[in-house]
Amino acid sequence: MSEGQIPIDFNDPINARILAVSEDQLQGFQEDPIGEIVRQSGVEAPVVIERIRAMLRAGAIRRVRQTLLATNLAKGALVAWKVPTERMDAAFNYLFEEDPFSGHVVTRTTDTVSAGSNYKLWTTLKVPQGYSMEKHGNWLLNKIGGDHFRLMPAKRLFALGVGHVRRRGMPPGSRADQPAEAMEVAIADLNELEWRVMTAVKREFEPEEIIEDIWTARAAEAGMSLEDFFRIAKDLDKRRVVGRFSTFLEHVKRHSSGKRVTKFNALFHWAVPAGREIEAGGEVGRHDIMTHAYWREGGPDFHNVNIMGVAHGTDKEMVLEHKAAIDQHLDSVGIPVSYTNVFWGGRSEIKPSEISPIAYREWCQKVGIDPETMREE
Repeated sequence: MSEGQIPIDFNDPINARILAVSEDQLQGFQEDPIGEIVRQSGVEAPVVIERIRAMLRAGAIRRVRQTLLATNLAKGALVAWKVPTERMDAAFNYLFEEDPFSGHVVTRTTDTVSAGSNYKLWTTLKVPQGYSMEKHGNWLLNKIGGDHFRLMPAKRLFALGVGHVRRRGMPPGSRADQPAEAMEVAIADLNELEWRVMTAVKREFEPEEIIEDIWTARAAEAGMSLEDFFRIAKDLDKRRVVGRFSTFLEHVKRHSSGKRVTKFNALFHWAVPAGREIEAGGEVGRHDIMTHAYWREGGPDFHNVNIMGVAHGTDKEMVLEHKAAIDQHLDSVGIPVSYTNVFWGGRSEIKPSEISPIAYREWCQKVGIDPETMREE
C-alpha cells in the first residue's frame, strides 16, 4: 500500500485497535514495544509499523516516545498564571516556544466567576535537580509581564495515562474495582551513565525509527551494548523514573478527516478534608475517564482545593456527567467535598519538558542568567 493510501484516521478500525493499546497501555520500559502492541491489539507487526509511521508523518500522532516519570527526575508543578488579557497571547507563545521547562501550556476558563477564575493561563513546569522552581517562575513572570503565579507541586499521583481512543464512549461512573494507588513523588539521583541512557530513551522517535528492533540504535547512541542499555533502563524502571511507551495523539486540533479526538479538556477541582487527600485521590483516580489525578494544594486563591484531575471528551454535557458520577461516588463513600469547580481548556499546546541539568545551564547562559543564581537556597 502506498503512503498516500494508508488510513491515518483514528477512527479507522485497525488504527483504533492499535491506538487503544499504544496510547497508554504499555507501562514501564518496553524492550519490545512494537511486539507488545502486536500481542495486545492482534494486528500484525508490519501493519502496526506502517500505520504508526503514517499517522506520525500526517500529524495524527504528535510524537512517539518512551516517557519518563519526570516528577521523579526533576521538581515539577502545575502552575497557574495571572496575566493581563492584552498580554495573554504573547505570554502563551513565550512559555510554549521559548521556555524548554514549561510543558503543557493551556488557557482555562470557568463557567462562572469563581475562586481562581482570574488565573487563565496554566502550564506544567519542571526544573532540574538543584535549581529553584520559585526562582524560575519569578523570572518567567517578569518576562511575560504577568501579575502573579501559583506553584502547585504534586504530593501524590493517582492516575497518569492519556488513552483517548480507549476512553471514547465510556459510560459515566465506569471505575476500577479498587481505589487507585497513591504514587509518591520522590526525586531519584542519576549518575552520568544513567543520564546517557535516559537521554537516549526519552528522545522522540522519527517515523523511519519505528521498527521492530527499536532500541539497538539508541544503545549505540548511548555508547554501550544493547544488553547494558536494557540493564540500566530496567533498573531505572524499577526505581520508578520510567513512565510508559506511548503514541501521543493530536487530541486538540482537527485531524485531516476534519474530526477531533477530543473537544473538551476539563480540569476538575475538589476540596476535601485535610488528612483524607490520599483516600479521596484514590477514589477519584479509580474512575476510568480520568487521564490525570493528583493531590495538589491550590491554596486560598483556589478555595483550598487539594484534589485535581483531568478528563477529556467530545461532548461537554457528557464530561459534566462523568464529573457528577465522581461527585456522587465521593459522597457514597463518605468523603465530604466542601468545594468543587471545573476549569475548561481552550488554546492548548504540549511539548515534553526538558529535565537535564546540563540543558538548564545552557538555557541560563542563552537568556543571560548566571546559572548559580537560579540554584535552590
